[in-house]
Amino acid sequence: MTENGVSLSVLGVTKKFGDFTAVEELSFDVRAGRVFGFLGPNGAGKTTTIRMIVGITAPDEGSIELFGEPISPKVQDRIGYLPEERGLYKKMKVVEQLRYFAALKGVPRADADKRIDRWLDRMKLSEWKSKKTTDLSKGMQQKVQFISTVLHDPDLLILDEPFSGLDPVNVEFMIEVLDEFKQANKTVIFSTHLMETAERLCHDIILINKSRKVLGGSLREVKESYGHDRVALRIVGGREVLDDSTVVSHITEHADQIDVDLAEGADAQHLLTKLIAAGAVVSNFEKVEPSLNDIFIEQVGGGVENA
Repeated sequence: MTENGVSLSVLGVTKKFGDFTAVEELSFDVRAGRVFGFLGPNGAGKTTTIRMIVGITAPDEGSIELFGEPISPKVQDRIGYLPEERGLYKKMKVVEQLRYFAALKGVPRADADKRIDRWLDRMKLSEWKSKKTTDLSKGMQQKVQFISTVLHDPDLLILDEPFSGLDPVNVEFMIEVLDEFKQANKTVIFSTHLMETAERLCHDIILINKSRKVLGGSLREVKESYGHDRVALRIVGGREVLDDSTVVSHITEHADQIDVDLAEGADAQHLLTKLIAAGAVVSNFEKVEPSLNDIFIEQVGGGVENA
């Protein structure tokens, strides 16, 4: 952790591949001890940025600092990196692979074995310790690679699509594990196309699209910047009020409620007054903030698949 409480600082970074600009003038800070969501559609520049942070490639312009220092092997040893492309050796036994990855980060053999046993037990993989990678399911392989990422007890975790290949039960399990890192004041950066998961875990986010930053800040700041112009309601009667374009700009029907987006200049109290005047029986009337998924779609367009 640096004196200003920033683990990672990206300042004016640009990366080109020939005539293609993968990342353009990107700047953001990741505060220490927080979970940072790195969001954007496929091809936005997320993975390229992560590869520059971990030193796989270098920026053409701008600078990156880790823990207040320029990127170097010394500070990189404080990072645990889980790439989107998995990299386990197919014919090696699980324990042999984990010992190897621990050794790369300078963990002594005796300490490594203790940590391996603890993590395999935590991940419910102890009985697979002497199995080869090819004997494991995709989800098991994902958990083994996660263990390899954290064996050296990094201060900063960078996880590129960490929930890929996991079923819903194991997604919940991994969320619990990441929450433990958050409680231990570790810094976590992860990219994901699961907006609900990002919303559950993240303190701060950045959304990039077409190589550039679209928005960023704390999750609370981002949501508040969109205001509170949506109302969830249940009514009987008075539906004609919802057709008034001076009050309502859009409605979304759900099985048991209606989400109403207020028109510019309208407010929730005005809508409620008009509903009651129209004879509506209102059983629920609640201001709701936009979800991260709503914000993503509005800013980027389309869905979030493969983001």
